[in-house]
Amino acid sequence: MNDPAPPLGAKSAHAARRPSRRLEPGPLLSRVAGALLAFVGITGLGGGVLYLLSGGRWTPWEAFYVAVNAVSTTGFREAEGMSDVPYAKLGTGILIVLGLGVVAYFQSTLTALFVEGAITRRFKERRMQTRIEALREHIIVAGAGSTGVHVVEELFLTGTPFVVIDRSLEVLERLATELTGGQMLYVVGDATEDAVLTDAGILHCRGVVAALTEDKDNLFVTLSARSLNAKARIVTKVIGADTAPKMIRAGANATVSPNMMGGRQLASEITRPVVVEFIDKMLRHKDQVLRIEEVVIPEGSFFIGRTLLEVPIRSETKLLVLALRVGERFVYNPEPSTTMEAGSVLVVLGEAKNVHKLRQLVKHKHPPPKVPAGAA
Repeated sequence: MNDPAPPLGAKSAHAARRPSRRLEPGPLLSRVAGALLAFVGITGLGGGVLYLLSGGRWTPWEAFYVAVNAVSTTGFREAEGMSDVPYAKLGTGILIVLGLGVVAYFQSTLTALFVEGAITRRFKERRMQTRIEALREHIIVAGAGSTGVHVVEELFLTGTPFVVIDRSLEVLERLATELTGGQMLYVVGDATEDAVLTDAGILHCRGVVAALTEDKDNLFVTLSARSLNAKARIVTKVIGADTAPKMIRAGANATVSPNMMGGRQLASEITRPVVVEFIDKMLRHKDQVLRIEEVVIPEGSFFIGRTLLEVPIRSETKLLVLALRVGERFVYNPEPSTTMEAGSVLVVLGEAKNVHKLRQLVKHKHPPPKVPAGAA
């Protein structure tokens, strides 16, 4: 079961749940099909009755033609000798009355189909699925409730590609509109199902966040995700104190306890309020998306074998290097003379757009050309 989403504006977060995202015919489409079947049934039955009443005077095609004109209420010329066929006019009148009802029902259903956007929704879902299938190295967020909504917000602000899974179409559409301006990609369905994870691009993603309400559901997501993608990083929300080890054994790379994080936040607010205020303002700054991020130095990068002083991190990206991880060892506030190697991880502070610049910079095999002093 998914977390209930928190209010985003004035709307309630309680939404009807849908068991699956598969594009099954909705009630309106069923009604359209029913109206067409009723038209065909009444026409066929009416044509048969008129043929029997004529006693062979009319051919089956003539009787069917009369029935079609009567049911469709388009107006028609009476068949030859209709006045001589007992009850033919009565039967035709009954067909006209029934036809009026069928046509009215069909028209109202067709109008509702377009007004409520059933066809538009189908096209929208197909277009979205096409975009999801084209994604690579994205994040899958399972659950758009009280925890998942904050994951979505952070991923969007930092420009990280992602797909959200939730059972409630209403919640997903509301998040897409109010948090991302309609840019969010999502899948409606149960994240514990392999087919739904596959629709979200599990085979090509780089990470999964399991943020459902129940630990057992997050455990299922973890098991399914790990079986479908052995390389993905899986981070799982846990509620029970003894659940974290089980999640790790199931394939999660890390677990996060909202209760533990909340407790630490409370303690920090008491003991180091200025630090908490600094971090809070950094995360909520409206004009700048400031974050502490990590950048991995890949094989072949010109950063390898060079010191922090020799690479243009500050001049090209304006980022502040807080730490450097070399192997399993962290070097905090590293000296400018600290040398980097392949696989080293830079922990930096700065704007999200500049972090993106650094990630592109470390992929280069050669340093960028130096601009002469005073050059335009």
